[in-house]
Amino acid sequence: MLDLKNYKVILASKSPRRQQLLKGMDIDFDVLVKDVDESFPNSLKGKDIALMLSERKAMAFAADELPENFLLITADTIVLVDDDVLNKPADSHEAFNMLKTLSGREHNVVTAVTLRTDKQLRSFFELSAVRFGALSDEEIVWYVHRYMPLDKAGAYGIQEWIGYVAIASVKGSFFNVMGLPTHRLFMELKKFAGTEV
Repeated sequence: MLDLKNYKVILASKSPRRQQLLKGMDIDFDVLVKDVDESFPNSLKGKDIALMLSERKAMAFAADELPENFLLITADTIVLVDDDVLNKPADSHEAFNMLKTLSGREHNVVTAVTLRTDKQLRSFFELSAVRFGALSDEEIVWYVHRYMPLDKAGAYGIQEWIGYVAIASVKGSFFNVMGLPTHRLFMELKKFAGTEV
């Protein structure tokens, strides 16, 4: 069991998937969210984008906005096709184009996580390689209109219909693709709890 009794755990994420995953780890937490600018300079590449955004979300809170003995968890997930970043689509048309790009090929999903207390800040990331099978235009249109994946990087949720029928393989953490690398997070939280050196 993970002993975090010395901390008030705060998840700074509106994502229902991240909330579901943290609950699945049997961690008691509250949700506290701030709107954060998610733009990034063109000079940043790959994992550095996710790490910067995760840390920006963590530092958006002043210490007096957080409870005593807080342990703040923030995260950011990006989808990478070659060197191109697929963020959350602006509309259904952009979602269709993203999925058309992903169809029949492999891409990387990077999730960065930041843990912040009043004494330290630690960030890490996990990368998962996801291979899509080929999708017809009709299948993409059906998925986009039925599930409206506009709140998801890369315009898809692996836990939805498209994950069941179109994802041929995942190398790395499945839950990382959902938005939280649970195994790595568990190991990092053990260090915070003092149960592992």
